[in-house]
Amino acid sequence: MLIVGNTNLKGRGVFAQKHFFKGEIIERVPVVVIPAEQVEFLDKTILGNYYYDWEDKAAAIALGLSSLINHSYHPNSYYVKKFADQELDLIAYRDIEAGEEITANYNGSPDDKSPIWFDVVDEIFSLN
Repeated sequence: MLIVGNTNLKGRGVFAQKHFFKGEIIERVPVVVIPAEQVEFLDKTILGNYYYDWEDKAAAIALGLSSLINHSYHPNSYYVKKFADQELDLIAYRDIEAGEEITANYNGSPDDKSPIWFDVVDEIFSLN
């Protein structure tokens, strides 16, 4: 249902291979939780760009394609952290067409326009 492809401007991205309806779960994945006292070490590695903030200042690496989702201030998905289950749900914020890049707002809320730690390329990409 998902494929990794090239976005040209943002590097790799994740693309829909089918139509997703608003509210549909795009991906449900387990996560590996990194304890809070180890996050400073994680930040010194390439994985520092791929984790989700987790409860109690921990971090989590999603064991699916969700860790490769690119940021957008106009996302078509959002994520729900399921702390007790150690899972992450990626959910369609609006209908998503096959071939469209899946994006999420790294601030956690689709409407949060707060600056993030890198310059944002906010383009919509398609594999078509």
